[in-house]
Amino acid sequence: MARDIKYNLFSDGQGFYAECDGRNVGEITFVRVGIDKFIIEHTAVHDDYRNSGIGLNLVRRVCDLARSQNRKIIALCPFAGAMFGRYSEFDDVRLLHAK
Repeated sequence: MARDIKYNLFSDGQGFYAECDGRNVGEITFVRVGIDKFIIEHTAVHDDYRNSGIGLNLVRRVCDLARSQNRKIIALCPFAGAMFGRYSEFDDVRLLHAK
């Protein structure tokens, strides 16, 4: 099903989308905050492609972009937050809040 997935940055630079056979099958959106942060707002994957790793790969794309721009990430999106909690590969870009 999710064999040939391409990940592309939206033209406005505020997210990535996953494309399969010319069809948008998932997306993640974020906003830039200042010069050093991203806030991930939303992640969605089409029902036919759920549990195929697309959502996780979209989170990875944002994290790779954050690393390349020396940014940290606040995950307001529940899915992205769950991935941050589940995978240590995101520890270097996750912004931890001290209370």
